[in-house]
Amino acid sequence: MSRFDGYFLRQLLILFGFFTLVLVGVFWITRSVSLFDRVISGGQSAMVFLEFTALTLPTLIRTVMPMAVFAAAVYATNRLSRESELTVMLATGSSPWRLARAVFLFGLITGLMMAAISVFLRPASVDQLERRQAEVAGDVTAQLLNEGEFMHPAVGVTVYIGRIDLDGTLYEVFVSDRRDEDNPVSYSSKTAYLVNSGEGIHLVMVDGVALRLTKDGRTLSSTLFEDASYDISGMTNTNRINNRSLEAIPTLELLQSRDKIIAAEEFSAGELIDELHQRFSWIAICVAVAMAGYATLMLGSFSRFGLWPQIFGAFTILVLLEGVRGFVSPVVIDDPDLWILLYLPAILGILISCVFLVIAGRPLLRTRRRTALSAA
Repeated sequence: MSRFDGYFLRQLLILFGFFTLVLVGVFWITRSVSLFDRVISGGQSAMVFLEFTALTLPTLIRTVMPMAVFAAAVYATNRLSRESELTVMLATGSSPWRLARAVFLFGLITGLMMAAISVFLRPASVDQLERRQAEVAGDVTAQLLNEGEFMHPAVGVTVYIGRIDLDGTLYEVFVSDRRDEDNPVSYSSKTAYLVNSGEGIHLVMVDGVALRLTKDGRTLSSTLFEDASYDISGMTNTNRINNRSLEAIPTLELLQSRDKIIAAEEFSAGELIDELHQRFSWIAICVAVAMAGYATLMLGSFSRFGLWPQIFGAFTILVLLEGVRGFVSPVVIDDPDLWILLYLPAILGILISCVFLVIAGRPLLRTRRRTALSAA
């Protein structure tokens, strides 16, 4: 590797890190607002929010990495062209193909990063996230321990707690159970305690009253009690989700045990094939967008104002490749034998890059074409 290749590669990697950080930050802020509201309103701590955020990062990074790779390739090429460094290298006899070595190596490096994330880290993080979400959904204690709020831990059940002491004593407790429409009942008590017995979780209320409405809705009966136990175990969901999502299935299991997955879980062969090859196609797309961004800008000549028409063209190519990716996925799900179509965006990107580099390497062709157009 020459000094220029090393210099070009360092510029690409630095810019890639910058754009990745910016894009992840923007997407993270957008998603974390709703996640924070959902987690905190469910009675969970900030640590649970941070844990959920960390588990969603591999998915988020995989989403933004191709955009960061493309932006780094375009920005670095434009800057080197604007500062005449590419012009000097071309004037010394280096061809666009020769200068593309650093970009191609940059695409391979980011592709290896994408392989680690898409093939290994993301499935593991999604699986762990689903486990934790199931545990949090079953943590009825955390759902109930919110002061001054009307909570709905189950359909037809409303709970209100006025104050909670540090020792766990609940004050000014109100419970409305309307799950039995014929006999709705409401409880209110001065104090209460959550008791986790061997048979389940109970809300033990002390010094309160129970109001029950008869079936015809015309008679309201009240019962004073010194203590009453209300079973809230039915509101919990401690069982783990039976069926995993596609994203949570390990890659090795998709490669070796697809028949077992189809028999045990509600997934079709097309969905499994699509998910498997999607993970590997993300690797190839990193190389394709890096080369496409560089090759498109090499079509332009030196300009102090930059290569804005070429930048717009490179962005158009990126949108086109993303559109093709969205189009081929349903086709593969319907017909798994067409899995090669998932690699079509990467193949198109590399082919476009090769055509543009051939044109960029023969400026006489472009000059003659402009002359012919002007003469016409």
